[in-house]
Amino acid sequence: MSSELSILALYGLLIIVVVLLNVLTAMSQVGLMTLGGARDDMPALTGVAGRVERALTNSVVAMALFAPAVLILSAKDAFTSGSLLAAQIFLIARVVFVPVYAFAIPVPFLRTTVWLAGFLATAYLYLLAL
Repeated sequence: MSSELSILALYGLLIIVVVLLNVLTAMSQVGLMTLGGARDDMPALTGVAGRVERALTNSVVAMALFAPAVLILSAKDAFTSGSLLAAQIFLIARVVFVPVYAFAIPVPFLRTTVWLAGFLATAYLYLLAL
């Protein structure tokens, strides 16, 4: 398996961790009974729980963009040192993004800069895939 595919798998594991964090932080706000129900009337999550929920949504969107690029490169057997670097940048950016967002790290534009690094790395992978 290529390093890029391994990075894709590692990112999948990161999303699993964020799902668990989402459940735990949501449970602390609304309780197990609400989470175990239909959630039709679930109140909006706030604070850390709300930010973890939004980080999860953002992470799933990032996976939806990153995975096809890696899989196309794999199908074409077109991995390069550049694709490996881009995948590494993406993974590092996503690992940093979650706590920066969840805990509202008060550094101006840090979250946006980290997100942009991952996004541009993904865009580069698509350029390589053409």
